[in-house]
Amino acid sequence: MASSLSSSMRGGRGRKLKAEINVVPYIDVMLCLLIIFMVMPTSNNPQSIDLPHAEKAVRPPDAYIQVQVKPNGSLSIGIAGKAAEAPETEPNREALVRKLRALHEQYPEYPVLIAGDKESKYDDVIQLISEAKKMGIHRVGLATK
Repeated sequence: MASSLSSSMRGGRGRKLKAEINVVPYIDVMLCLLIIFMVMPTSNNPQSIDLPHAEKAVRPPDAYIQVQVKPNGSLSIGIAGKAAEAPETEPNREALVRKLRALHEQYPEYPVLIAGDKESKYDDVIQLISEAKKMGIHRVGLATK
């Protein structure tokens, strides 16, 4: 015991205890978790989304304005139901909106049903709903099979 006391008294430095936390292992773990969370979403990216099917829809009205959105982007509009007219294919969205406005002025009590194929773009259907609402058509619905 005397030798250990004499060595620290001689001017030699004794061991001091460090009261610090070693954070290197924590940084390693956090970087591994970061890599895992960055890689996982890219591997789970689905190519197509299957939307749910409607069970039993309410019976459509007797007469309504029907807008059909085809997968190739073509649009057709017409009167369906009891007062059925042959649907007209419109070359672009502006022509379809003009025809929809004219049909709504002619038949203001008819609701508008938008029918989209399962291969058609969701954005096209939403844009048509938005255009109908901007025109003041309050009864806009989606047709189901």
